Amino acid sequence: MQKPTRSQVSAADTAALLRARNPLLWVNSQEEVRSELYLVQACQAAGYMPVFWDCAQGLTGLNEQRLAGTDETHTDPGITLDYVRDMARVNGSQRTVYIMRDLHKWLEGGIGIGILRRLRNLARQLPPLPASIIVLAPSNAVPAELGGGDAVVLDWPKPDREEIGAILDRTIASQGNKVEPLNGNREAAIDAAVGLSGLEAEASFAASLVKSRKIDVELVASEKKRVLARSGLLQWVEPLKGGLDSVGGLDAMKAWLLQRTIAYSPEARAYGLPAPKGALVIGIPGCGKSYSAKATSAAWRCPLIRMDMGALRSKFVGESEKNLRDALRTLEALGRVVVWIDELDKAFAGSTGPQGDGGVASDALGAMLSWMQDRTSEAFIFATANDVEGLPPELLRKGRWDELWFVDLPNVQERTEIVSATLRTYGRDPAQVLQPMRNPDCDSVQLVNACQEFTGAEIAALVPEAMFAAFADGKRELNVSDLISAAYNVTPLARAMPQKIQRLKEWSKRARLATSPESERAAATGRALDLS
Repeated sequence: MQKPTRSQVSAADTAALLRARNPLLWVNSQEEVRSELYLVQACQAAGYMPVFWDCAQGLTGLNEQRLAGTDETHTDPGITLDYVRDMARVNGSQRTVYIMRDLHKWLEGGIGIGILRRLRNLARQLPPLPASIIVLAPSNAVPAELGGGDAVVLDWPKPDREEIGAILDRTIASQGNKVEPLNGNREAAIDAAVGLSGLEAEASFAASLVKSRKIDVELVASEKKRVLARSGLLQWVEPLKGGLDSVGGLDAMKAWLLQRTIAYSPEARAYGLPAPKGALVIGIPGCGKSYSAKATSAAWRCPLIRMDMGALRSKFVGESEKNLRDALRTLEALGRVVVWIDELDKAFAGSTGPQGDGGVASDALGAMLSWMQDRTSEAFIFATANDVEGLPPELLRKGRWDELWFVDLPNVQERTEIVSATLRTYGRDPAQVLQPMRNPDCDSVQLVNACQEFTGAEIAALVPEAMFAAFADGKRELNVSDLISAAYNVTPLARAMPQKIQRLKEWSKRARLATSPESERAAATGRALDLS
């Protein structure tokens, strides 16, 4: 038996609410046409006749024709609500649901108080009568007066994978033999469109067919940039070229991340393998935490979305919490993405202990924990933190994350890998730059020794510094001597803040090390390194 889609489940819930004689439903949806199709099904399943109202046409039936006995005066919401009350009283045999498209605009501010009072009075009178009202609104700005039980609020879901797949098949079928077949890319195309509305998905598929006569997965996925631009709460970040291969060291965490990619295959879904929830990466600043988030997105071939918790805050009371919930709702709809939350410890500063922000951080923490616990989306949260003492204990509980990682200062082998990866990033061949020179104090061993106690960022910064020195010295190519000279001019963070580094190392026993013990032992034995 085929599993019902999210919209079909919502339609069934709506039908049950109608059969239970709920007089007023408030449906949040920005897809009016698509939502109405399912609402009609819900009305029919509950034995009700659907009638529509808007401020341009008044009351109309399924055929878009004005109802008998109504005229242009019924474009007025007050007259229409009186009509609903009167018809419910005199027509006891005909069950009717009035789907009102524009009513929410007449409930705003002081001018809307009269219509709002009419609606609330009607909600009290309708339960014994064969009529209900559905307010179809594009946002969840439900008037506070209706929050006491007068209205049942429903958030209509965006199309899920099954619905997106049906839209994709329908779009391709409409073109006949004029377009190339999917050739096994159907799942990738569906993944790219999950999170879009039905109309957005159909438009992106159509645009791809017009431009290339095939479904271009990257073009379809780029439509999500527009969704994020409209919300203004999240940031689309370009992934790191080269993926996890561009990250030096951290072999255990990289292997774990690569293994998790299998969870998104159709075979894994059929097997029942759960999608990864997320990872919290804690460690010394500058050791590759944020860099790994960008690399994970590239390795998994999915969008990277940055959620800046500080940018969600507002000076207006209640606005910060609303922004966070809107951002989480957008993430829930985007499907398979990597969500990068940088410096999580600063984002929730003030959520425990004495409050200095009016409880905003505490409310944000509660919303975040609830979403992490209950969400069903394929969004993978890649969160980083530098100061573990600033993190609330409930955020560290096992089950919130698939894994807690600790990133330490790079060992000998990792320092070499970081130098090599950075040289390749700047278009240099590590084998050429790091080759032994006549000076016995200038070889790759001397370089990694000079970088002892350096963070990954401090090691990577040596390459552009050495390039400046080499260019200034007759525009020659850089060599290992330039890198060593640059290293001698650096005072690493580990020496400047030894107490903080030591506290982090002590806490690391509670987390999994991003560098495997085997890599540590290999570095300690002085094993020959492949620098090519």
